[in-house]
Amino acid sequence: MAAVNYTPDQVETMVEMYTNGDPVVDIADVVGKSTRSVIAKLSREGVYVAKPRAVATGAIRKAQIVAGIATHVGSELDSLTKASKEDLVILATAIQSWAK
Repeated sequence: MAAVNYTPDQVETMVEMYTNGDPVVDIADVVGKSTRSVIAKLSREGVYVAKPRAVATGAIRKAQIVAGIATHVGSELDSLTKASKEDLVILATAIQSWAK
């Protein structure tokens, strides 16, 4: 028989706290589990709703940076999209300064 990570009372407490708006960190403290574990259990129970990620408006995307680099270089460079945004910005800045 598999070990039980959460008792029915813990699950009931977690669901009740979460639906009342308590932060997951507080719920984790009450039940003595990690935040990730609580989120996973609440997800399995069908009550957890992930918070939408903040998207910076007006921020330039990696694909736009890669397109700009490709324009300066004169070649398609699709594999550059795997690079970090920070590295792409450094590369684009360097290419622009060389082009001057």
